[in-house]
Amino acid sequence: NMTVAYPSTPASYFHLLRWQAIAPHHKPLVVFTPKSMLRLKAAASAREDFTAGTFRPVITDDAVEAPGVRRILICSGKITYDLLAERARNGRTDVAVVRLERLAPLPTEELTTALAAFPRDAELVYVQEEPANQGAWPFVALNLPTIDGRALRRISRPAAATTAVGTHKVHEREQAEIVATAFA
Repeated sequence: NMTVAYPSTPASYFHLLRWQAIAPHHKPLVVFTPKSMLRLKAAASAREDFTAGTFRPVITDDAVEAPGVRRILICSGKITYDLLAERARNGRTDVAVVRLERLAPLPTEELTTALAAFPRDAELVYVQEEPANQGAWPFVALNLPTIDGRALRRISRPAAATTAVGTHKVHEREQAEIVATAFA
Protein backbone atom coordinates (compact mmCIF):
# COMPACT_ATOMS: atom_id res chain seq x y z
CA ASN A 1 0.00 0.00 0.00
CA MET A 2 3.01 2.31 0.10
CA THR A 3 6.52 2.76 -1.24
CA VAL A 4 9.45 3.22 1.14
CA ALA A 5 12.75 4.33 -0.37
CA TYR A 6 16.21 5.35 0.78
CA PRO A 7 17.90 6.87 -2.29
CA SER A 8 21.67 7.21 -2.21
CA THR A 9 22.14 9.83 -4.95
CA PRO A 10 20.36 13.04 -5.95
CA ALA A 11 19.56 11.57 -9.37
CA SER A 12 17.99 8.52 -7.76
CA TYR A 13 15.88 10.80 -5.56
CA PHE A 14 14.87 12.85 -8.61
CA HIS A 15 13.82 9.80 -10.61
CA LEU A 16 11.93 8.43 -7.60
CA LEU A 17 9.92 11.67 -7.24
CA ARG A 18 9.30 11.79 -10.98
CA TRP A 19 8.14 8.16 -10.93
CA GLN A 20 5.77 8.95 -8.06
CA ALA A 21 4.34 11.99 -9.86
CA ILE A 22 3.61 10.26 -13.17
CA ALA A 23 2.56 6.85 -11.82
CA PRO A 24 -1.07 5.95 -12.52
CA HIS A 25 -1.49 4.77 -8.93
CA HIS A 26 -1.45 7.20 -6.04
CA LYS A 27 -0.08 5.53 -2.95
CA PRO A 28 2.02 7.08 -0.18
CA LEU A 29 5.74 7.52 -0.71
CA VAL A 30 8.04 7.54 2.33
CA VAL A 31 11.58 8.73 1.59
CA PHE A 32 14.52 8.62 3.99
CA THR A 33 17.14 11.27 3.23
CA PRO A 34 19.82 11.97 5.85
CA LYS A 35 21.08 15.54 6.16
CA SER A 36 24.69 14.36 6.19
CA MET A 37 24.47 13.51 2.47
CA LEU A 38 23.55 17.08 1.46
CA ARG A 39 27.16 18.26 1.22
CA LEU A 40 28.82 14.90 0.69
CA LYS A 41 30.82 15.20 -2.53
CA ALA A 42 30.76 11.44 -3.13
CA ALA A 43 26.95 11.55 -3.20
CA ALA A 44 26.79 14.01 -6.10
CA SER A 45 25.21 13.10 -9.43
CA ALA A 46 26.29 14.15 -12.90
CA ARG A 47 23.92 16.21 -15.03
CA GLU A 48 23.45 13.26 -17.39
CA ASP A 49 22.17 11.13 -14.51
CA PHE A 50 19.15 13.42 -14.24
CA THR A 51 18.33 13.55 -17.94
CA ALA A 52 18.74 9.84 -18.69
CA GLY A 53 17.51 6.74 -16.93
CA THR A 54 14.81 5.92 -14.44
CA PHE A 55 14.54 5.05 -10.77
CA ARG A 56 16.39 1.81 -10.07
CA PRO A 57 15.31 -0.01 -6.88
CA VAL A 58 18.67 -1.82 -6.77
CA ILE A 59 21.99 -0.32 -7.87
CA THR A 60 24.66 -2.92 -8.50
CA ASP A 61 28.40 -2.42 -8.15
CA ASP A 62 30.16 -1.95 -11.48
CA ALA A 63 33.47 -0.85 -9.92
CA VAL A 64 34.65 -4.40 -9.15
CA GLU A 65 35.17 -7.40 -11.39
CA ALA A 66 32.35 -9.80 -10.56
CA PRO A 67 34.30 -13.10 -10.77
CA GLY A 68 36.71 -11.99 -8.02
CA VAL A 69 34.05 -11.00 -5.47
CA ARG A 70 33.92 -13.07 -2.27
CA ARG A 71 31.60 -10.84 -0.20
CA ILE A 72 28.60 -8.73 -1.24
CA LEU A 73 27.57 -5.90 1.08
CA ILE A 74 23.92 -4.92 0.66
CA CYS A 75 23.11 -1.53 2.13
CA SER A 76 20.92 1.56 1.89
CA GLY A 77 21.57 5.26 2.20
CA LYS A 78 24.61 7.02 3.53
CA ILE A 79 26.50 4.01 4.89
CA THR A 80 27.12 3.19 1.24
CA TYR A 81 29.65 6.00 1.05
CA ASP A 82 31.46 4.89 4.21
CA LEU A 83 31.76 1.39 2.72
CA LEU A 84 32.92 2.66 -0.67
CA ALA A 85 35.51 4.93 0.97
CA GLU A 86 36.85 2.07 3.09
CA ARG A 87 37.05 -0.22 0.05
CA ALA A 88 38.99 2.44 -1.87
CA ARG A 89 41.27 3.13 1.11
CA ASN A 90 42.18 -0.57 1.40
CA GLY A 91 42.25 -1.26 -2.34
CA ARG A 92 39.83 -4.17 -1.93
CA THR A 93 38.52 -5.67 -5.15
CA ASP A 94 36.92 -8.75 -3.59
CA VAL A 95 34.02 -6.89 -1.95
CA ALA A 96 31.01 -5.55 -3.89
CA VAL A 97 28.62 -2.90 -2.54
CA VAL A 98 25.03 -3.28 -3.76
CA ARG A 99 22.57 -0.51 -2.92
CA LEU A 100 18.99 -1.27 -1.96
CA GLU A 101 17.26 1.98 -2.96
CA ARG A 102 13.66 0.82 -2.43
CA LEU A 103 12.84 -0.95 0.81
CA ALA A 104 9.13 -1.56 0.35
CA PRO A 105 7.87 -3.25 -1.63
CA LEU A 106 11.11 -5.17 -1.41
CA PRO A 107 12.64 -5.48 -4.91
CA THR A 108 13.35 -9.21 -4.67
CA GLU A 109 13.56 -9.83 -8.42
CA GLU A 110 15.86 -6.88 -9.05
CA LEU A 111 18.11 -7.90 -6.14
CA THR A 112 18.29 -11.51 -7.36
CA THR A 113 19.19 -10.27 -10.85
CA ALA A 114 21.90 -7.95 -9.48
CA LEU A 115 23.40 -10.73 -7.34
CA ALA A 116 23.38 -13.21 -10.25
CA ALA A 117 26.37 -11.37 -11.76
CA PHE A 118 28.54 -12.31 -8.78
CA PRO A 119 29.85 -15.77 -7.80
CA ARG A 120 27.31 -18.03 -6.14
CA ASP A 121 29.60 -18.73 -3.19
CA ALA A 122 30.03 -15.03 -2.31
CA GLU A 123 28.91 -14.21 1.23
CA LEU A 124 25.81 -11.98 1.48
CA VAL A 125 25.85 -9.36 4.23
CA TYR A 126 23.30 -6.64 4.99
CA VAL A 127 25.01 -3.58 6.50
CA GLN A 128 23.20 -0.77 8.29
CA GLU A 129 24.26 1.91 10.73
CA GLU A 130 21.07 1.73 12.79
CA PRO A 131 20.75 -0.71 15.72
CA ALA A 132 19.72 -4.27 14.84
CA ASN A 133 16.14 -3.79 16.02
CA GLN A 134 15.70 -0.56 14.03
CA GLY A 135 16.25 0.61 10.48
CA ALA A 136 15.50 -1.64 7.53
CA TRP A 137 16.99 -4.86 8.91
CA PRO A 138 13.91 -6.18 10.78
CA PHE A 139 11.81 -5.80 7.60
CA VAL A 140 14.51 -7.20 5.31
CA ALA A 141 15.22 -10.16 7.61
CA LEU A 142 11.53 -11.00 7.83
CA ASN A 143 10.79 -10.68 4.12
CA LEU A 144 14.09 -11.80 2.65
CA PRO A 145 15.63 -14.44 4.95
CA THR A 146 17.42 -16.01 1.98
CA ILE A 147 18.24 -14.73 -1.48
CA ASP A 148 18.29 -17.39 -4.14
CA GLY A 149 18.86 -20.01 -1.43
CA ARG A 150 21.73 -18.07 0.20
CA ALA A 151 21.58 -16.88 3.79
CA LEU A 152 21.80 -13.17 4.55
CA ARG A 153 23.60 -12.04 7.69
CA ARG A 154 23.66 -8.60 9.32
CA ILE A 155 26.32 -6.14 10.42
CA SER A 156 25.01 -3.24 12.49
CA ARG A 157 25.00 -1.73 15.93
CA PRO A 158 23.58 -4.03 18.62
CA ALA A 159 19.87 -3.78 19.40
CA ALA A 160 19.08 -0.70 21.46
CA ALA A 161 16.09 1.13 22.91
CA THR A 162 17.31 4.48 21.59
CA THR A 163 18.24 5.51 18.07
CA ALA A 164 21.38 7.43 19.08
CA VAL A 165 24.18 6.65 21.51
CA GLY A 166 24.28 10.17 22.96
CA THR A 167 27.77 11.35 22.03
CA HIS A 168 29.31 11.99 18.65
CA LYS A 169 32.59 10.36 19.68
CA VAL A 170 30.89 7.05 20.54
CA HIS A 171 28.82 7.24 17.34
CA GLU A 172 31.97 7.68 15.22
CA ARG A 173 33.71 4.78 17.00
CA GLU A 174 30.72 2.47 16.46
CA GLN A 175 30.45 3.56 12.80
CA ALA A 176 34.13 2.73 12.29
CA GLU A 177 33.58 -0.69 13.89
CA ILE A 178 30.66 -1.43 11.54
CA VAL A 179 32.72 -0.53 8.47
CA ALA A 180 35.77 -2.47 9.70
CA THR A 181 33.62 -5.54 10.41
CA ALA A 182 32.13 -5.36 6.92
CA PHE A 183 35.63 -5.71 5.43
CA ALA A 184 37.07 -8.15 8.01
